[in-house]
Amino acid sequence: MRHTFFCIDGHTAGNPVRLVAGGAPLLRGGDMLARRTDFLERFDWIRTGLCFEPRGHDMMSGGFLYPPTRDDTDCGILFIETSGCLPMCGHGTIGMVTFGLEHGLITPRTPGQLRIEVPAGVIDIAYGMEGDRVRWVRIRNVPAYVAATGIQIEVPGFGPLTVDVSYGGNYYAIIEPQGPYTGLDDLGASRIVELSRTIRTLMRAAIEPVHPLDDRIRGVSHVLWADKPKGEGADGRNAVFYGERAIDRSPCGTGTSARLAHLAHQGRLKVGDRFVHESYIGSRFIGRVEDSVMVGDRPGIIPSIEGSAIATGFNTIWIDREDPFWAGFSVV
Repeated sequence: MRHTFFCIDGHTAGNPVRLVAGGAPLLRGGDMLARRTDFLERFDWIRTGLCFEPRGHDMMSGGFLYPPTRDDTDCGILFIETSGCLPMCGHGTIGMVTFGLEHGLITPRTPGQLRIEVPAGVIDIAYGMEGDRVRWVRIRNVPAYVAATGIQIEVPGFGPLTVDVSYGGNYYAIIEPQGPYTGLDDLGASRIVELSRTIRTLMRAAIEPVHPLDDRIRGVSHVLWADKPKGEGADGRNAVFYGERAIDRSPCGTGTSARLAHLAHQGRLKVGDRFVHESYIGSRFIGRVEDSVMVGDRPGIIPSIEGSAIATGFNTIWIDREDPFWAGFSVV
């Protein structure tokens, strides 16, 4: 059987976004987190088929627009990428909102504003348009907080590291310059990928963070290498590792949220502060600490992330069961 998916492809700050505008499966579940579980149980071949080779690549990510399960939201989003179905994806949200608005797939109740249901919760969106183009999207994200600090690991062939864990929609192992880690450019992309796989494995053995309000959200999925900025006007730089060999080309939306919570926890940011975050390739998001909040019994913040996306074209993709690689593959 041949399954057809109509996609709008593009990127947010350099990182790919594939909005699957046609072909989304009907899902069961009373909220987007339950629909995510249903998708993973019955339709994960769609994710692997669209994200892995030969139809995708190591950095591929995107998702589907769904009718919301709540009366107070405009739409729902289900995220897909090479590493799985994330509870939240910032760059993906910016891209899918941009493409959806520009092509009439999302109709806001109030122009310039959206309220969107994602597996991690409900997010508020503000956006600006010029003519028929969306110029910027700002996400008021789910609450972010620091889950653990001072976790010590020994990385074979590299040395000891002290790592913190912060949540911004996904759980991040955050590494600041220390000891063997002197900066992103001293490591280079290949070494970052190599080390990150090992570090994530070590962190998963050391700790399993569980969200205080929903135990279905758990576990370290990303590694964020923090560094000083390179460009004028930026406040920080990062390289975010996800999947098996991907470095986020954008500054990473949930990673920026996690970093904002981390810096606020350290007393380096306060409510109202702005933080311009630079990616490995130099693209930027504007982060803000919007408010303070409790996440269960943990102090946290409400972060926002602002960025822009560009659509690059339409893509009709077939997944044909006669193709020996119909469900996709990954070499590494």
